[in-house]
Amino acid sequence: MTFSEFFTQYGGAIFAVFGAAIAVFAAGVGSARGCGMVGKAATGIITEEPEKFGKALILQLLPGTQGLYGFIIGLMIALQFQSGVTLTVVQGLFLLATALPVGIAGYRSAIYQAEVSTAGLQILAKNPSQNTKGIILAAIVETYAILGFVASIILLFVAYPLLGN
Repeated sequence: MTFSEFFTQYGGAIFAVFGAAIAVFAAGVGSARGCGMVGKAATGIITEEPEKFGKALILQLLPGTQGLYGFIIGLMIALQFQSGVTLTVVQGLFLLATALPVGIAGYRSAIYQAEVSTAGLQILAKNPSQNTKGIILAAIVETYAILGFVASIILLFVAYPLLGN
C-alpha cells in the first residue's frame, strides 16, 4: 500500500482522532491546571480556617467544567466512527476543526477562571459573607468556555452533516 492509498483510506480517521484528542487534552489540561492553581491558593485559607473548605471548594471546582466540555466534544467526535464507514480526509479535517473551539477556549478560559477564582478566595478570607460575589465573578469567565462548547456543537451537528456523510 502506498502512502497515498493509506492516506486516502485512513487519513480522515486519523484527523478525526486528533480532533477528539485535542478537545479532551487541551480543555482537560486547562482545567487541571486551573483547579490546581485554585487548590494551592485555597490551602492557605483552609489551614487557618478549616470551616471555609466547602466555600473554597466551590471556587476550585469552577475551572474544572472546561475539561468536561472538551470530553463531551471528544466523545461526540469519536461517535462519528461507524463500523464499516470510512471517513474522508475532508470529513476528518472538519472534525479536527470542530474540536478547536472547545479545546482552545476551554484551555484558556480555565486558566483565566482560575485566576479570578484565586482572587475570589481573598473575598472568602476577608469577608466570607460576600463569597458569592467571588463565585459570580469567576462564573462570568465560564461564558467563553460555553461559547467554545456551543460553537463545537454547532459545527458538529449543523455544519458537519452538510458534508454529506
